[in-house]
Amino acid sequence: MVGVVNKFFITSLIMWAAPIAILYAFNHNLIPGVTDMSPHSMTLVSGFVAVISVNVVIAFYICLAMREPADKHEPDPKFLAEAKASVEQLGKNQDGDSSGSRTKQE
Repeated sequence: MVGVVNKFFITSLIMWAAPIAILYAFNHNLIPGVTDMSPHSMTLVSGFVAVISVNVVIAFYICLAMREPADKHEPDPKFLAEAKASVEQLGKNQDGDSSGSRTKQE
Protein backbone atom coordinates (compact mmCIF):
# COMPACT_ATOMS: atom_id res chain seq x y z
CA MET A 1 0.00 0.00 0.00
CA VAL A 2 2.86 2.36 0.78
CA GLY A 3 4.29 1.87 -2.71
CA VAL A 4 1.00 2.85 -4.32
CA VAL A 5 0.74 5.99 -2.21
CA ASN A 6 4.34 6.92 -3.03
CA LYS A 7 3.73 6.49 -6.76
CA PHE A 8 0.58 8.58 -6.53
CA PHE A 9 2.32 11.31 -4.54
CA ILE A 10 5.30 11.49 -6.89
CA THR A 11 3.21 11.59 -10.06
CA SER A 12 0.90 14.19 -8.50
CA LEU A 13 3.90 16.33 -7.66
CA ILE A 14 5.27 16.00 -11.20
CA MET A 15 1.82 16.72 -12.64
CA TRP A 16 1.79 19.95 -10.65
CA ALA A 17 5.42 20.98 -11.21
CA ALA A 18 5.90 20.15 -14.91
CA PRO A 19 3.39 22.65 -16.35
CA ILE A 20 4.65 25.40 -14.04
CA ALA A 21 8.25 24.71 -15.07
CA ILE A 22 7.26 24.74 -18.75
CA LEU A 23 5.38 28.03 -18.42
CA TYR A 24 8.28 29.52 -16.46
CA ALA A 25 10.77 28.41 -19.12
CA PHE A 26 8.69 29.93 -21.91
CA ASN A 27 8.06 33.22 -20.09
CA HIS A 28 11.70 33.70 -19.10
CA ASN A 29 13.13 32.76 -22.53
CA LEU A 30 14.96 29.67 -21.25
CA ILE A 31 14.00 27.68 -24.35
CA PRO A 32 15.98 28.49 -27.51
CA GLY A 33 13.98 30.11 -30.29
CA VAL A 34 11.22 31.41 -28.05
CA THR A 35 12.39 35.00 -28.41
CA ASP A 36 11.48 34.93 -32.11
CA MET A 37 7.83 34.16 -31.37
CA SER A 38 5.09 36.72 -30.86
CA PRO A 39 3.64 36.94 -27.33
CA HIS A 40 0.35 35.47 -28.57
CA SER A 41 2.07 32.48 -30.18
CA MET A 42 4.30 31.97 -27.17
CA THR A 43 1.27 31.88 -24.86
CA LEU A 44 -0.50 29.34 -27.05
CA VAL A 45 2.51 27.09 -27.51
CA SER A 46 3.47 27.18 -23.82
CA GLY A 47 -0.12 26.34 -22.83
CA PHE A 48 -0.33 23.45 -25.27
CA VAL A 49 3.02 22.05 -24.14
CA ALA A 50 1.99 22.36 -20.48
CA VAL A 51 -1.26 20.49 -21.13
CA ILE A 52 0.59 17.80 -23.08
CA SER A 53 3.05 17.41 -20.19
CA VAL A 54 0.18 16.73 -17.78
CA ASN A 55 -1.24 14.13 -20.17
CA VAL A 56 2.17 12.46 -20.42
CA VAL A 57 2.38 12.26 -16.62
CA ILE A 58 -1.13 10.76 -16.46
CA ALA A 59 -0.17 8.16 -19.10
CA PHE A 60 2.99 7.38 -17.13
CA TYR A 61 0.94 6.85 -13.96
CA ILE A 62 -1.47 4.56 -15.83
CA CYS A 63 1.49 2.52 -17.12
CA LEU A 64 2.85 2.22 -13.57
CA ALA A 65 -0.55 1.06 -12.34
CA MET A 66 -0.91 -1.49 -15.13
CA ARG A 67 2.53 -2.97 -14.42
CA GLU A 68 1.69 -3.59 -10.78
CA PRO A 69 0.91 -7.26 -10.09
CA ALA A 70 -2.81 -7.94 -9.72
CA ASP A 71 -2.41 -10.92 -7.38
CA LYS A 72 -0.61 -8.76 -4.84
CA HIS A 73 -3.80 -7.06 -3.68
CA GLU A 74 -6.65 -8.82 -1.94
CA PRO A 75 -9.94 -7.04 -1.22
CA ASP A 76 -11.16 -6.57 2.32
CA PRO A 77 -13.61 -9.40 3.21
CA LYS A 78 -15.85 -7.03 5.18
CA PHE A 79 -16.10 -4.70 2.18
CA LEU A 80 -16.93 -7.60 -0.13
CA ALA A 81 -19.69 -8.83 2.19
CA GLU A 82 -21.23 -5.37 2.42
CA ALA A 83 -21.03 -4.91 -1.36
CA LYS A 84 -22.73 -8.26 -2.03
CA ALA A 85 -25.48 -7.45 0.46
CA SER A 86 -26.00 -4.06 -1.16
CA VAL A 87 -26.25 -5.57 -4.64
CA GLU A 88 -28.68 -8.25 -3.43
CA GLN A 89 -30.84 -5.62 -1.73
CA LEU A 90 -30.84 -3.51 -4.88
CA GLY A 91 -31.93 -6.54 -6.90
CA LYS A 92 -34.78 -7.27 -4.49
CA ASN A 93 -35.98 -3.66 -4.68
CA GLN A 94 -36.03 -3.70 -8.47
CA ASP A 95 -37.74 -7.10 -8.74
CA GLY A 96 -40.46 -6.33 -6.20
CA ASP A 97 -43.29 -3.84 -6.40
CA SER A 98 -41.10 -0.83 -7.07
CA SER A 99 -43.60 0.94 -9.33
CA GLY A 100 -45.54 2.17 -6.29
CA SER A 101 -42.45 3.69 -4.76
CA ARG A 102 -41.56 5.46 -8.00
CA THR A 103 -44.82 7.36 -8.37
CA LYS A 104 -44.53 11.08 -8.38
CA GLN A 105 -45.70 12.73 -5.22
CA GLU A 106 -46.79 16.33 -5.33
